[in-house]
Amino acid sequence: MPTPFAPSAAPDFPFYNGQPVALTGRAWALVLLAVSLGLASLYLPLPAGHWRLVPALLFPLIPLLALRAVAGPLALPALFRRLSARDVLLAAGIAMLNVFVTFVVGAAVAHWWGTSANPAINALGQQGAADTVLFFAASVPQLLGEELLTMLPLLALMAWFTGRLGLSRHRALVWAWLLSALPFALAHLPTYQWNLLQCLLVIGSARLVLSLAYLRSRNLWVSALAHVLNDWMLFGIALTLGALTARPA
Repeated sequence: MPTPFAPSAAPDFPFYNGQPVALTGRAWALVLLAVSLGLASLYLPLPAGHWRLVPALLFPLIPLLALRAVAGPLALPALFRRLSARDVLLAAGIAMLNVFVTFVVGAAVAHWWGTSANPAINALGQQGAADTVLFFAASVPQLLGEELLTMLPLLALMAWFTGRLGLSRHRALVWAWLLSALPFALAHLPTYQWNLLQCLLVIGSARLVLSLAYLRSRNLWVSALAHVLNDWMLFGIALTLGALTARPA
């Protein structure tokens, strides 16, 4: 049975092996700095309303521009490929699997250690239809930024593990898959009131599942689509449950 770590019909992961271009250590440092700056843009002190689209767009735009600057015109086509019907099915399957994993792991963590609620869910239930539509629209580029927050470090780690440490491609990929979940998990600390265990266990396990979409497809559109579907399902479930509990008997 094929696994996400086995070779597939899709092209190999870019950059770690010099294809389509090789990146130096300085180039990777610049890209990862841009990833950090993109994440920091989410905390810009901007007014509410349509201004929320600005940081959501800057989050993916800054690292993509940095990657384009150091890797040239082949950078973005190496990350983003045309979506096929199979890709869409893969994204939907990963999203549904991740919703299940999130509920199971979240329930276990809540039982043993306690969890903190995502304040966006409460805010979402109290705002009007226009703000709700804006929230879901802004989530699309923001979630693409979260994919770059994970996948660019994953590719950088693969380049380091195979180049400097001499690991095999398989071992480098497994370690990069595991370690690249950390920045994603830790970036959610402010969202969940600095609950470290919740972020590492619940958010971290969710990240590992979502990353399987990219590992299998080698296409960032697929993992981004899986992430959007996942979050929209989770927020949709929360909104529905909130509406049902708020309805008078």
